[in-house]
Parts: sequence; structure tokens; C-alpha cells
Amino acid sequence: MELDLRDYLRILRKRWLLISVIVCFATIAAGLLSVFVMKPVYEASTKIIVNGSSEQLGLTRLDLNSVNLDLRLIETYKEIIKTGAIMGKVAEEHPEFELSANQLIHLVQIRTVNNSQVMTLSVKHRDHRAAVDIVNAVSETFQREIPKIMTVDNVSILDRAEYMANPKPVSPNIPLNVAIGFIVSLLFAVGLVFLLEYLDDTLKTEQDVKQVLGLPVLAEITKIPEEQLIVKTEVQPLKKAEGARNSVSISDKAANHRS
Repeated sequence: MELDLRDYLRILRKRWLLISVIVCFATIAAGLLSVFVMKPVYEASTKIIVNGSSEQLGLTRLDLNSVNLDLRLIETYKEIIKTGAIMGKVAEEHPEFELSANQLIHLVQIRTVNNSQVMTLSVKHRDHRAAVDIVNAVSETFQREIPKIMTVDNVSILDRAEYMANPKPVSPNIPLNVAIGFIVSLLFAVGLVFLLEYLDDTLKTEQDVKQVLGLPVLAEITKIPEEQLIVKTEVQPLKKAEGARNSVSISDKAANHRS
């Protein structure tokens, strides 16, 4: 059965209460889960610059070739950081982290910008101070170990992570979670409403009869409310009693007249 836009609007108006209940419940649940169930996650980051070696900086001026070389080295350095040569040292020198080299490899994220000599190392952790300590330890270990691995000294730490008095968590994002819960629940509720309408094959209105059967409606049998049926059953005995009293009074008058 084909439906036009007015039919869709009619279906939504008919089941607006169901849609409202589902959307409100899901939105409130998303907010409560974000506030009371999901644990906050903090992020700390450091910035590392890859430039010419110290000897080169002291003797000659940096040219375009040296900058291009440093840019190509960044991709290599990103892979070196994610190896046991660096993370194993961090795990060995900082047992207080209680993390293995593999865990550190998955914990540390590295970001770079195209044509930039700066790398950003970031760590997300449920403890803000632990995130700061881990990312600083990885940066310092990488700066110390890279000359031994690549025989070059062209890595400097631009910005170290610092402790914050009132750190703001990066997760959960409560407004985003609430918005996602609202949108997803709305789509689910609308889909559920149309599914229920599709599965409902009963004929409720005169228009339904014309659309499905193609026949005109000759008459309709209305449904009588239950309270009206009760009133009618109470009225009929009263009428019968009044009729009986009237017949008795008439017969009494006739008997007196004959006497």
C-alpha cells in the first residue's frame, strides 16, 4: 500500500507518545551513563622537534635539503618510538608505571602535521598524573636513545607535559553522548513506529476500507461505551416498576367504583 506524506505524518502523530517515551528514556540514560558510570580519561602530551644536528647548527646554515631530510626522518622516528628499543627502556626504568613495553606501545599516540618538523606524543590515562609521567618519560627516553640508534642528534623536546591543578577529562564527552543518544533513539523510535504500522493489518477507518477493499462503506456500527450500557440496564427495571404500580392503582380504583 502506497503512502503519501500526509499518511506518514498521520502515523507519527498517532504514535507520538511512544516516540517521546523512547527518546526521553534513551537521552536521559545516555546522560546518566556519561556522568555516573563512565570513568573520566585524561590526556597529556609533549612536542618534539626534529631539526639539524648540533654540530651542523653551529657550523652552517640550515638549507632546504636538511629540512627535507628531517621531514623524512620523522616517519622513521615514529616507527622507532613504537618499538621495544624505546618502550622497553621506559618500562625498565619506570617500574612504578606497572606497564609492559607492549602496553606502552598501544598507550602512546603520535601525531604529525604535513610538512612540519614537530611530533606530538600523547597519552590517555584515567589518572592525570600518570599520563603526564608516562608521556614525559617516553619523550626523554627517545631523545636520549635516538643518537645511539641513528648516530644523529637532531631531536629536541619543545614542550613537556605538566601537572594541572584542575585537569579537564577528554572523555566522556557528555554533550556529545547525549546528542548521539537523542539522534539514535529518535531514528530507532521512528523506525519502530513505521514497523508497527506495517505489521498492523486491521481496518480502522472508512478510508482503510476503500484503500484495501476498493468498496464503498454502506453503514457503520458504532461502539457503545460501557457506562451507557449500565445506565440503560438500570433504567429499564425502574420503568417496569413504575408500570406495575400504575396498573395496581388503576385496578384498585376500578374495584372501588364497582363496590
